[in-house]
Amino acid sequence: MTNQAVILIVMAGYMLMIIAIGILFARRSNKNAESYFLGGRTLGPWVSAMSAEASDMSGYLLMGVPGLAYWCGLADAGWTAIGLALGTYLNWLLVSRRLRSYSVAAGNAITVPDFLSNRFHEKKKVILCVSAIFILIFFTVYAASCFVTCGKLFAGLFNMSYHSMMLVGAAFVLLYTMLGGFLAESVSDFIQAMVMVAALLCVLIVGTRHAGGIGAVMENARAIPGYLSLTQLASPVVDASGVQQSAGGAPLFGIPESYGFLKILSTLSWGLGYFGMPHIIIRYMSLKSQAELKKSAKIGISWTVLIVVFAALVGVIGRLFLGYDEAINSNSLVFISMVRKIFPGLISGVLLSAVLAASMSTADSQLLSAASAFASDVYKPIIRKNRVSDREMLWAGRLVVLGVAAVALLIASNPNTGSIMALVSNAWGVFGAAFGPTIMLSLFWRRFNFKGAVAGILTGAFVDIGWFAFLSSTGIYELAPGFLAGTLAAVAVTLCTEKPSGQVEALFDEAVSFTE
Repeated sequence: MTNQAVILIVMAGYMLMIIAIGILFARRSNKNAESYFLGGRTLGPWVSAMSAEASDMSGYLLMGVPGLAYWCGLADAGWTAIGLALGTYLNWLLVSRRLRSYSVAAGNAITVPDFLSNRFHEKKKVILCVSAIFILIFFTVYAASCFVTCGKLFAGLFNMSYHSMMLVGAAFVLLYTMLGGFLAESVSDFIQAMVMVAALLCVLIVGTRHAGGIGAVMENARAIPGYLSLTQLASPVVDASGVQQSAGGAPLFGIPESYGFLKILSTLSWGLGYFGMPHIIIRYMSLKSQAELKKSAKIGISWTVLIVVFAALVGVIGRLFLGYDEAINSNSLVFISMVRKIFPGLISGVLLSAVLAASMSTADSQLLSAASAFASDVYKPIIRKNRVSDREMLWAGRLVVLGVAAVALLIASNPNTGSIMALVSNAWGVFGAAFGPTIMLSLFWRRFNFKGAVAGILTGAFVDIGWFAFLSSTGIYELAPGFLAGTLAAVAVTLCTEKPSGQVEALFDEAVSFTE
């Protein structure tokens, strides 16, 4: 049996195991809408922490981050990793406990739009609709990046059609998400988080050995101008089509670019995205109790720090072990190529399942968040005027899962639509800029009012999108100006308008003092 056949069998077995999880949790998840969309708030600390972080780390973790380090050194990948680690830490520190309490006090909210709507006791459901629309649109883009990863993974491994493999990956994610809902998604994400960290550690250790040891890896990296610097960016010499040039078999590099203070702040701003990421912060709302949060925080932060550092280092090792290969660079295949060159078929199948795991753990969260945003926040209160059964809610959510997946597949159908990192960064930026400032102010500012919240969401989103469309050439990640603009708009409008009602202030006081 060939290595390719063994890898295919192992990965198929992994996929069947995840489907079995969906079947196992199907009965519990389909009791009612809260069980399907939020797991009935029954998650323990390990599952909540690992599923929260795994749902964040999509295909960009095992393909995008190593690809950045492989191409231009540690600066871009390193500051991105530091930003993500800081964002994870601050999210657990600042958001988790208060959001868990506030979501219960605010009408037992089961989605982020539901929480924001109840937080201000809005009657016309403006925040509810606007938030749900943003979630539907940009989770579709985010899900597309995951399907691109699946298509590139299988097409590269088995020389199969990109489109057919993308469809297989999407069908697989749809099956277990629709069967098992939030519980199946969270438990499978926990398993996939373990697979990802184990795979990266294994490739890091064995890859270093095969590359000639730490000394050889460091010597190669130091020979590339700016490669190991956090204030400079290595500059590959490229031709008109963007392919790096070489001489005597050695890749050519020019004078390194400066990676200045403004660029560092821009890259660190990836961490701001966590405060507004619905599919991550909903995990805080799903915990059994506040008592579980401290343990969950330690687990989640530790896992994130380890995995982003490992991913960046794999790219550094790949520069020596793989040499320069344009196919590897353009398709973000550093991790995959190292696995295939080093390990036999059985182990390769297990390790490459980590790439599949990274994509699926994010795609399932996004599809379910989009479904809950529509079913709970649009279909039930607005379309059906709250005259809807749990069974009808569940089917409405499933239909949205199918619809979002179909549109995401259309976006991903062109493998050159955009790099994995670009698709992820676009969606991540909009969520962070639109929801981050409003959620933080909602949790910590008693004076914050409804008009300020609407202004923050709309301003953050439109500045982020506008910056990406017209000012991306500045090199500043659009999340930074979007988050700043959203914060300023929310604060200014709140201070220029009337105070919130006594009912809204009483809810804030109740949430702050809430214990269980």
